[in-house]
Amino acid sequence: MSKLTPIIGLEVHVELKTKSKMFCSCSADYFGKEPNSYTCPVCLGLPGALPVPNRKAIEWCIKIAISLNCEINLFSKFDRKNYFYPDLAKGYQISQYDLPFGYDGFIELKNKKRIRIRRVHMEEDTGKLIHQEIKGEKISLIDFNRSGTPLVEIVTEPDFNTADEVKEYLQKLQLIVRYLDVSNADMERGEMRLEPNISLSHRTDLQLPISEKLLPKYKVEVKNINSFKFVEKAINFEIKRQEEILQTGINPAQETRGWDEIKQRTFSQRIKEEAHDYRYFPEPDIPPIIHKKEQISTLKSQVPELQAEKIIRFSLQYAIPEYNSEILTRDKKIADYFEETAKLGKKHEISAKKIANILINQKTDVAKILPVSLIKSIIASDQTAKIDDAELDRVVCEVFDANEKAVQEFKNGKEASQMFLLGQVLKKIGRKVDIVLVTNHIVKKLQK
Repeated sequence: MSKLTPIIGLEVHVELKTKSKMFCSCSADYFGKEPNSYTCPVCLGLPGALPVPNRKAIEWCIKIAISLNCEINLFSKFDRKNYFYPDLAKGYQISQYDLPFGYDGFIELKNKKRIRIRRVHMEEDTGKLIHQEIKGEKISLIDFNRSGTPLVEIVTEPDFNTADEVKEYLQKLQLIVRYLDVSNADMERGEMRLEPNISLSHRTDLQLPISEKLLPKYKVEVKNINSFKFVEKAINFEIKRQEEILQTGINPAQETRGWDEIKQRTFSQRIKEEAHDYRYFPEPDIPPIIHKKEQISTLKSQVPELQAEKIIRFSLQYAIPEYNSEILTRDKKIADYFEETAKLGKKHEISAKKIANILINQKTDVAKILPVSLIKSIIASDQTAKIDDAELDRVVCEVFDANEKAVQEFKNGKEASQMFLLGQVLKKIGRKVDIVLVTNHIVKKLQK
């Protein structure tokens, strides 16, 4: 059988951290609260309740789209996505179909491969099903606190070929929304949920774009994964499972599956729906959303410097390796802390490279140690007491006399003995001195 190539697309849901929900004034700060205590007629879908769009959520959705190099629709609208599920009180979800806020974007991976983004659209979240056992009977309860929370869905083209590419893309996406400060993207709290679509093709040419005609006749979606590690495992499991099925001469079923972390395998949930199965139609209670070019330009000007640009600037401005710049910019708080500390350090002739190395290697707690305190500690650590050659020579001789075995071992090729002797000399001196000076003196003495 010819080699099979994984063809993977991604749908990612990012929960925005607005104060209120998407179409009502209920608080969106629902996590950990008493079930069904943050609800109203709108998010419960009661008859006669009318939705009013959250302007801030729409602006944040557009900012995400801009940051993902998307084109922006000046004329957009909301649509009803019709399906029945217990966590969907209205029997439909207010989402977007043919006119999303953003489309035709991309994220570039380290290997310069571009992952095309088909669409960035706005929708409302559903309620949450809670499965429990009460008096020996398995039941499902529904908490509607999450229902109506603003959700941005980011859909890629099927441009991934490995789980590693998917993981890198997701890490970059998470950083972008965190830099924008529109979501914490905390996956343990369900604020960023991952849904890969996986299929296998006999196609071996991986040049983009992939023609629709060359795509496999099926795809399997794995729903609601909340961990980079889990999505990697789920994709690799699916690749192996689908390979085994294809080897029998039949196509895997087009279906939606879940990930079971305990059993380390995916499991079938339902036959996968197509877009026409949802019977989309324009949301009649919300008028079209129309933006002027000037409004989009204003939103573009509000997008901060993102990680990709910051990495390049750090490397050039502070003369530090790109690898170090990448580590420092993984968290915007650490990146900002580094810059503030570097400015203070310059006044004391402390290099940005030295500060970067301390932050990376010592994993400084930037929430507890102020930049000025870090600079003071660096200055203090750099200050060493003077020691004259006569005193240093006397101490070294005393240590050598007391540790003849270590001296001989070094001369026999055991370099670790040098570190032992250095420690003994420093201990005997009893104050902070220039370690390089002491080391050089010991080496010269040992080589005689």
